[in-house]
Amino acid sequence: MSKYIFKRLLIVIPTMLAVILIVFLLMNLTPSDPASVILGPNATQEAKDKLNQEFGYDKPVLVRYFDYVVNLVQGDMGTTYTTSRSVFTEVTMRFPTTLKLAAIGITLAVVLGVPLGIVAAVKQYSIFDIIGTATSMFMASVPGFWLGLMLILLFALKLGILPSYGNATWVHYILPSVTLALPVAASILRMTRTTMLESIRQDFVRTARAKGQIERKVIFKHALHNALLPVVTVAGTEFGFLLGGAVVIEQVFSINGVGKLLLEGIRMKDVPLVTGCAVFICFLFMIVMLLVDILYAYIDPRIRDRYTRA
Repeated sequence: MSKYIFKRLLIVIPTMLAVILIVFLLMNLTPSDPASVILGPNATQEAKDKLNQEFGYDKPVLVRYFDYVVNLVQGDMGTTYTTSRSVFTEVTMRFPTTLKLAAIGITLAVVLGVPLGIVAAVKQYSIFDIIGTATSMFMASVPGFWLGLMLILLFALKLGILPSYGNATWVHYILPSVTLALPVAASILRMTRTTMLESIRQDFVRTARAKGQIERKVIFKHALHNALLPVVTVAGTEFGFLLGGAVVIEQVFSINGVGKLLLEGIRMKDVPLVTGCAVFICFLFMIVMLLVDILYAYIDPRIRDRYTRA
């Protein structure tokens, strides 16, 4: 297992290099430059050139890329153009908010999606299956920003029972968490239903029933246990995406998380800030995927045996 984890961690290095290069190239293709954004259109060209030189933005993009990689290896993620603060400090200050939002969202999604998926599979073609499948298809196709705005209109403006923006108290997390959770719950519901349908038709389930075991034990101990791997994959992947900032939702609800910070950096053409956010998000996503793979080993002994041999 330790050898497998070490191999997976090595994959992080080329992935990070590719992400940094893509960010630098994309930011270089966008119009304007940091000095023009910071100083405004009325600033002289001389002042703009001087500020860009201080930022190192006058260098070719590949030179800036290699300089950034060298500094990153030394533990320096750079400083922001707008506040002159450490990028690492800016990101880590915002990350707890994003982590809390993502954790609540994925928990709600699993609590909703897995039980409804089990019911839809066990009672296939029943009214529960039809309603659950139709609802999941609808929720999966609804844009997150629209869903968030509708929840704000209903619960904040019309009913006045929930706040519409900010993250001062736990109540402020209800609407954005629900907005994040519903589309993810739809994906988990469909995956749970599909894998459960495959699992309950297997020979070991028929054998368990033939031995006289109660239906609840057959479903939850045998069928669900063997249907969990794809569900864990979907939940882990979605959690990784949510940790990526939930950019749109944080913007809709004015939550000061990593996603909103990333948008601010893009708007100000703050290359170190955008790159630092991208590197941080990429690293977290890969760590989450590694933890999902390790969780596989505890769910399925066959996978644990393969990791041990690796």
